[in-house]
Amino acid sequence: MAALTAKNKVTTYKIIRSNRKTLCLSVDESARLTVRAPNRASDKQIHEFVSTKESWINKKQQLMRDRLDEYESHLSLPQCLYLGKLYPLKLIPGRVDTILFNGSDFTVSHSNEDKIKLTLNYWYKQRFIDIAKPRVSYYAKKYNLAINRVNVKSQKTLWGSCSGNNNINLNYQLIMAPIEVIDYVIVHELVHTLHKNHSPRFWQEVGLIMPKYKASKSWLKENGYKLRQLQ
Repeated sequence: MAALTAKNKVTTYKIIRSNRKTLCLSVDESARLTVRAPNRASDKQIHEFVSTKESWINKKQQLMRDRLDEYESHLSLPQCLYLGKLYPLKLIPGRVDTILFNGSDFTVSHSNEDKIKLTLNYWYKQRFIDIAKPRVSYYAKKYNLAINRVNVKSQKTLWGSCSGNNNINLNYQLIMAPIEVIDYVIVHELVHTLHKNHSPRFWQEVGLIMPKYKASKSWLKENGYKLRQLQ
């Protein structure tokens, strides 16, 4: 991580270097700043670039923080986000930590309040495995895309990734997103088995498989912070 100090305020940012030709900034749903830079760019050049964008960075980060605060303030009653919809969450004391979803609401029986989040995370992960892995197999087989393994885990910044060996990694927090958004991330990573970049050819291939992918991409950009509530 790098840092910029201006007006007694410290702005930290992550640098990602690649074969790209220009510098660019992005602020994720948690207000974290990332700088994408050409391999040839020096730390000084990157630092100066960030400095010139200070006003934009401050506005963007504040927007993300306000958005998250607003969302959390709406959750005055316990609720669970599942496949893009919010459901009431009932908490009851019990000897065994279990979770039940009847299609209308969630009921969590817990032996200790500290275990509620763990119980929900475990249930989310298992449900995501049940839903996502068959969909990976479906798209891979239908479009003749060779994969090695499918790994499901929690990731702080990524929704998915594809390794050089074509191992597909998926973030199980996507279980809170609509099914078409899950499909978009799956297709996105599967296409990386063909193109290890985000070139025009990559996006063309994504569009051939999923013509309306841009709507899901936008949904994830606008609502991704909501899926981080159990981190």
